[in-house]
Amino acid sequence: MKDGMDIAIKIACSFRARSLQRRLFRAQLEEAGADHTDLLLHTDVRWLSRGKFLERFLELLPEIKEFLKHTTTHAAAAYTQLEDGQWLADLAFLTDVTNKINDLNLELQGKGKHITNMISSVNTFKTKLRLLLRRLQQCDVRNSPHLEAELRREGKDSVELARYEQQIQNILLEFERRFTDFASIEPVAQFLCFPFGENVDVDCIAPKVATLFSLDSSAVENEILTLQNDIEIKCRATPGITGEFWNLLLEEKYPNLRQCAMNMTSLFGSTYLCESAFSHMKIIKSKYRTTLTDDHLAACLRLALNSYCPDYEKLAASSQCQKSH
Repeated sequence: MKDGMDIAIKIACSFRARSLQRRLFRAQLEEAGADHTDLLLHTDVRWLSRGKFLERFLELLPEIKEFLKHTTTHAAAAYTQLEDGQWLADLAFLTDVTNKINDLNLELQGKGKHITNMISSVNTFKTKLRLLLRRLQQCDVRNSPHLEAELRREGKDSVELARYEQQIQNILLEFERRFTDFASIEPVAQFLCFPFGENVDVDCIAPKVATLFSLDSSAVENEILTLQNDIEIKCRATPGITGEFWNLLLEEKYPNLRQCAMNMTSLFGSTYLCESAFSHMKIIKSKYRTTLTDDHLAACLRLALNSYCPDYEKLAASSQCQKSH
């Protein structure tokens, strides 16, 4: 898929790098009444822009072809791939795949994300890829909207779909390799979400919990059996790893399970919080505020990262503006 990406970037840069070319292309888009007025740029550093860049490129592809024909004959002849049905189908498939991966990446970001949420998101994505693979094997492209639109224009007989099956299989293998640790965490996470499930096998789950958090297996097993027969706790249980439920457990009675739940909720699934903190720090301590002390920087970062919102109306009502009255 690298060839399609490189050519698309080369065409976009040739339009954006020259001011005259860019003005002429934007004027053509305005005259044609296109939905967009310009092409997007892509950089590998901000790789999330790849899906948006390819999507915009495909949407403006008729205008791009028309512009290349009217500029110079050499420019149109240099990009013969724009008339190749297989190359266009590859580009459409790449657009669909990158958009799916971008959606997954954005879903994994944000505050308040437990490791269980991220495991669910990754498993959902892999399930969607397996469904896409089965559909491609049946020559069904309903799960790839851009590829479906391109095949509708070109005709299904002129495009080889088997090559896309290998691409999806490669992505699945890569996800299995990258998320190998989830295989040991997922059973424990499922147990902690609802420890009173009918399918909970104490002989199977206790060693996994003990191995994952370096606990005594027999002690964990006894605590699980005690918890599953605790009528009062069972009546107040709700599905999900919530601090409210695990706080109901007495530390003297369930020390290992409380420690397990605490460790699971404190696992960092991504570096989003660290990266967002560095982004805030870069904005706060800019070149115009180089003399900012560490104490002031720490205070500004605390304000930027904290989600607390003061009740300004209550604070204003509790203060007297004029002392004389």
